[in-house]
Amino acid sequence: MSDTEKKPSSVSVSQWPDGEAVPAWTDHYFRRSRAVIEQFGDVEVTYAVFMRRPVVSAPRLALEWLESVARDKGFSLSVDLRYPEGKWVGAGEPILYLSGSFVQLVELETLFLQKLGPACVAAYNATTMASDLKDTAFLAMDARHCAGTEMSEIMAYAASVGSQRAKRKAGAVGFIGNATDATAHFFGQDGGKGTMPHALIGYAGSTLRAAEMFDETFPDEPMTVLVDYFAREITDALTVCRRFPKRATSGALAVRLDTAGSRFVEGLDPAKSYAILEKHIPRAVRGYRSEEELRYLVGAGVSAAAIWYMRDRLDAEGFQNVKIVASSGFSPAKCRLMAEAKAPIDVVGTGSYLPDRWSETYATADIVEYDGKPRVKVGREFLLRS
Repeated sequence: MSDTEKKPSSVSVSQWPDGEAVPAWTDHYFRRSRAVIEQFGDVEVTYAVFMRRPVVSAPRLALEWLESVARDKGFSLSVDLRYPEGKWVGAGEPILYLSGSFVQLVELETLFLQKLGPACVAAYNATTMASDLKDTAFLAMDARHCAGTEMSEIMAYAASVGSQRAKRKAGAVGFIGNATDATAHFFGQDGGKGTMPHALIGYAGSTLRAAEMFDETFPDEPMTVLVDYFAREITDALTVCRRFPKRATSGALAVRLDTAGSRFVEGLDPAKSYAILEKHIPRAVRGYRSEEELRYLVGAGVSAAAIWYMRDRLDAEGFQNVKIVASSGFSPAKCRLMAEAKAPIDVVGTGSYLPDRWSETYATADIVEYDGKPRVKVGREFLLRS
């Protein structure tokens, strides 16, 4: 098993609500239900846990937390995992069945589902993106878009699960790392990876000076330079390449395009963008395209045309070994269009689109057995164990 395939336990699951804190974080009607059950008698129940959309199973963190609470509170539970980590799950199919004391489990449903649903959707999105752009490496840069450290951990874990599936099924490069040290272990890394923020370029006063400062501080590390701060993507990229010819030749230099969607990359406009794709991959813009698809291909911001244009300009100056990192709005849909345009991207930085469509991340649990007897609300019979 390679380093990137190792599955270390969560380093911070103990920081999630423990057994004593659970009641304060669960839905109040579950607390009331527990009081009723305690008064009228406990039963053994089985929950079917499912989602309403296709996902990739990513249950490990949720199950680790559940098992830690069970140990803390001194009760046992049984898990019938129908879809192991990394498996594709159809809409409405139970990912797992969870059995145990109703008194003990009733208060845990809310928190368990919080940890399961978003992870499964993010794993699905990571699989889709990495499979579509299978020759491109990905960095999970979602941390700053997450609602706290718990979500950040879940998203990093999910990206690693989706990445492994894309590697197995599509031969993809997948995710090579993420932005923070705390969750780098999910990718077999000792620490986070990244380029440089726009703030550093603002501090330096020029893109070139920021690159020089970085080089002086980290002379032995690969360098990726943001080139859109002053709206001179091509000019500043070539200036940095000329300043660091050894880095450019050895492959230790990359330029990152993060151009805002309100303007075109330096030197481009709609007509030139069409011409560039017509030159490299004409079928990408021939035929019907929606407005969104055209924006990804030839529109403002980091379009396929912009990436091809940067590659052309770098190659024309002899900088064929300088890599291109692309970010800004790389959703599953955008990745699919970039793949169709064969955009020459070496690394994609993706952030807020791992948990895309948050309303679809909700997992659901229904009790389907009481003391071994099948029983579920009308309309959910498909959840009964076969």
